[in-house]
Amino acid sequence: MKRQLYLWHRWLGIALCIPMVLWLISGIVMLFIGYPRLLFSEQLAGLPVLDAKHCCIEPTQAMMAANPSLSPTNLRLTSIAGQPHYLLTYPGQAEIAVDARSGAVINQTSEQQALASASTFGQGAAAEYIGLVHQDAWSMARALDAERPFHVVYIHDDAQRRLYLSHTTGRVLLDVTKQERIWNWLGAWLHWFYIIRDVPWWAEIIIYLSLAGSVVAILGQVIGIMRWRFAQPYRSGSHSPYSQGFMRWHHIAGLIFGALLIAWIFSGMMSMRPWKLTDSRSTLVQADYQAGALFNMSSPWPMQRIVEHLLNAGLPVKEIEWHMINGQAYLTAYASTTQSLTLAMAQPGHAMQRLPTATLVQAAQAMLPDKPIHLESVKAYDFYYFARAENSMYSNHARRLPMLRVRFDDAAHTWLHVDPYSGAIIEQLDERRRLGRWLFNLLHSWDWIPLLERPWLREPFMIIFSLGAIVISASGIVIGWQRLRVKSSHTKRLYSKP
Repeated sequence: MKRQLYLWHRWLGIALCIPMVLWLISGIVMLFIGYPRLLFSEQLAGLPVLDAKHCCIEPTQAMMAANPSLSPTNLRLTSIAGQPHYLLTYPGQAEIAVDARSGAVINQTSEQQALASASTFGQGAAAEYIGLVHQDAWSMARALDAERPFHVVYIHDDAQRRLYLSHTTGRVLLDVTKQERIWNWLGAWLHWFYIIRDVPWWAEIIIYLSLAGSVVAILGQVIGIMRWRFAQPYRSGSHSPYSQGFMRWHHIAGLIFGALLIAWIFSGMMSMRPWKLTDSRSTLVQADYQAGALFNMSSPWPMQRIVEHLLNAGLPVKEIEWHMINGQAYLTAYASTTQSLTLAMAQPGHAMQRLPTATLVQAAQAMLPDKPIHLESVKAYDFYYFARAENSMYSNHARRLPMLRVRFDDAAHTWLHVDPYSGAIIEQLDERRRLGRWLFNLLHSWDWIPLLERPWLREPFMIIFSLGAIVISASGIVIGWQRLRVKSSHTKRLYSKP
């Protein structure tokens, strides 16, 4: 039995230690440099304040121009190349832009229009057109698929950004700084095996490599403990049978850092949601919370007056988003990620920083009308609701406080996180998704509030433990290579005998 463990560990270890080292090195880089994305804060920073004097046709007119037979899932008033446009989202297709002054639908964006949009977004910095790109190393996120190909424009600013713009609307979708372009070759691009991102079984490769890595690491831990003499040391005086060399490094580092390495490999596998183990089983439908389509909105005020009202309320509006709550249309106007006002379309004169809790509770109750719901006003970040730094893979999600948590008594024990500033649903978590929070976020990136609040402690710890895990993997490569050389030399001597 012991010999079989050694053989399994030896051959699997040789095959898996190389990708393990790469994962660990790239993981250290990802602590500081995340995969490129356009944050909501960056998006708003690149937009001008809406001009009430030259704005706008009504949102219902924009919806009719874009698609008279289908209500959009999302509707926004924003600026493209400094001019007001409505942006409409429909399932499975690229966004549609409608000129908010003329009502014309934008079907194609030229090179000159892309340059104008990029230059405006770059606050007037010189812009250089690179070309039309379907996909490159920095634009592999599946969330961008509907908008491909992109106009790519280089901005001559301090960050030396590359901007990726929709070829249909001209809207900036992604910005990539020079620093991100350099470091991501060693960071997320390497960590997520994006070199094979377009291979149909990309996810399966990562899942089964991680599974095999977990098995090898567990076997190594078992063997390491079996070889360690806790009471009587070996003749060398050491509790390890290896008194020197890479075997000793491998053994000692494995005992110290092995459990953490197992946790990282396993949680990396869980990030891929293998075999749908942590997929949601909730049957609650968010459409019941909305209880209506955007097509049905109406307001006693024209759009120009609404924009003027928001500006007079002291909000330098850059973007407006519409949403339905319990059959009623609301709009939320943003000046920044922390500055917003919400209006009920039926009563636009009353600007609210937060919606009444009763309104949100009534909408949530419609998702499960026959059972009581439990409410919690979350005023501080906790294990299931937390903010991350801009370099994190979750940094594009704004996490404001307070937040309303609604617990349902359904079979999946669903939670709903609702933003009281806009009334929008932030996320829906059932017990399986919350389990995934433990199996991935906690084990893999240490998303634990005491550590997130102390990056000066979290980051050095993760670097130190990563270096320890690198010692395990790198020494495993050397040991495996040495054994292969010994076996090869032995085979040559055997066959060279007359």
